[in-house]
Amino acid sequence: MANGFGSLFIGVSGLQSSQNGLNTTANNLSNIDTKGYVRQRVFYSDRDYITFNQTAAVSKQQSGLGVKIGDVRHTRDVFLDKSYRSTYGRYQFYDKTAEASREVETYFQELEGKAFQEGLEDLWISFEELSKYPEDSVYQELVIQKSQLFISRASAVYSGLQTYQYNINTQIEDNIDRMNELGKFIDECNMAIKKIETAGIETAMTLRDERDKALDELAGLVELDYYETADGILKISIDSVEFVNENGYNHIGMRKDPSTGFVDPYWEFLSDPKKNQYTDVMDFRRDISPENQNDKGSLKALILARGDHVADYRDIEGLTQKEYNDNAGMSVMLKAEAMIDQLIHKIVTSVNDIFAPNTAASDYIQNWDANGTATLKGPDGKDIVINKNTLILDADNCPVGSDKKLPPRELFTRIGCDRYTEATDENGNVYYIYNEEDLTDSKNMYTIRSLSVNKELLVDETLMPHLMQNQNGDMVAVDAIQKLSDIWEQKDFYLNPNDLRPIDFKSYYISMSNDMATFGNVYEATADSLADGSLSTDNARQQVIGVSADEELVTMIKFQNAYNAASRFINVINEMIEHLITQLG
Repeated sequence: MANGFGSLFIGVSGLQSSQNGLNTTANNLSNIDTKGYVRQRVFYSDRDYITFNQTAAVSKQQSGLGVKIGDVRHTRDVFLDKSYRSTYGRYQFYDKTAEASREVETYFQELEGKAFQEGLEDLWISFEELSKYPEDSVYQELVIQKSQLFISRASAVYSGLQTYQYNINTQIEDNIDRMNELGKFIDECNMAIKKIETAGIETAMTLRDERDKALDELAGLVELDYYETADGILKISIDSVEFVNENGYNHIGMRKDPSTGFVDPYWEFLSDPKKNQYTDVMDFRRDISPENQNDKGSLKALILARGDHVADYRDIEGLTQKEYNDNAGMSVMLKAEAMIDQLIHKIVTSVNDIFAPNTAASDYIQNWDANGTATLKGPDGKDIVINKNTLILDADNCPVGSDKKLPPRELFTRIGCDRYTEATDENGNVYYIYNEEDLTDSKNMYTIRSLSVNKELLVDETLMPHLMQNQNGDMVAVDAIQKLSDIWEQKDFYLNPNDLRPIDFKSYYISMSNDMATFGNVYEATADSLADGSLSTDNARQQVIGVSADEELVTMIKFQNAYNAASRFINVINEMIEHLITQLG
């Protein structure tokens, strides 16, 4: 009788275990469309055994008490998880860079309207016409109109690039905020999982699913390393600095540049803003490449694409290849801004040097002191010390406008600086000292941000330099204007230090667009390849963690049959016990 009633426990354990298996399967089916849900599997184990005849010499007799659920586990593959997160992080890096390149191409082509390129060609045509009829006010006015349009379109392209640069900056702020949100959420999950699983009875399945989903998203934002401790805490590091650990998460702050408004992420717990001491989250000291395995995360890509300032021609001209590649060459936006500003700077200075040519002071001034310097008086009476290489107006070889006054008007002016400063020597001779560009102040540079067409020429186009005195003392139209059209075909500069093929103004814009398109295509092709790899890895991962309706229905039928079998077992034992009691009792 004891064995008979004991056998009921075996049947009951079968019912309970099958019912729990059905519940788990039903839970899988109900979450088949839940993003981030991981399929759960039931594992069974034996219940305790009752041992009889413990003193037997040969073997002991044991009677089992049925089956129980040993564990309910996530069906995850940690290697596929790591592979997916690594590939996904690389995909995000190259995709964001390719996206910035596509945006630059759009601004360069101006929505396929090619307005800037047309403005460039129109300016050249206007100079061509002026060279034929330099004294004709109609063509002088045409040059001024096309110059205004040229500056306007150049400024529109440059402003568009700046606008997108600040758009990227906003994306960086959003990414940093999102990283902090994910860090806080993962920390909360860590604490909840530890609390639930400490007793070793229950597994926090839903919390683990949510934490893993957050980790997937975080891997797309930044390069990270992670591992789980024995007590269920997920520890995450970014560039060898702990982001999440058993004590919480380390908040990432935003350092804002006061001049540009650009933000950069820094570790608050390792920094002291009051002393202006910051520890950056991103480490750009190593070259970013697949070999170094640091080409991961959209945040790094966005910071690189944006750059740390608004670029101009100074980020290209006069730099070595290494200097360029370590700065503007690394950034999509800096490269684009620097190249287009270099084109504008070269055109503007070339045109101005024809209208108002300069020469070394030694060509005009003969009296120099022992130090090779000369002292002149400025318009305010203050001394101006110059040397033999100081540039001054080449007064004998420059054209003048209809008023025949010196210095001649430059076509393009700087907002914060006149072209010349008038000075006189002790004999009363007048010289016009060229105010060279101050590379520390954009207002004193021929850069898009500080350019305009000469206001005097806007009022009276005949003031445009076009006359020179001939041998007879008559003022006639000069051949120097012919140089305005010739400069468009002079190949005397290059695109950037990585491309030293001489080019002219006509081919520069096309070369610039092609360079950006090539750069973008390389990154886009890499992103597409990584997208396929990421998708393939995720598909392999979904085969492990995903819920298949057909497979779960098969499992449900299996558990249902097991439940029915346990039920029939109990009925048989019940009938047997009833027979023993009623018939044999």
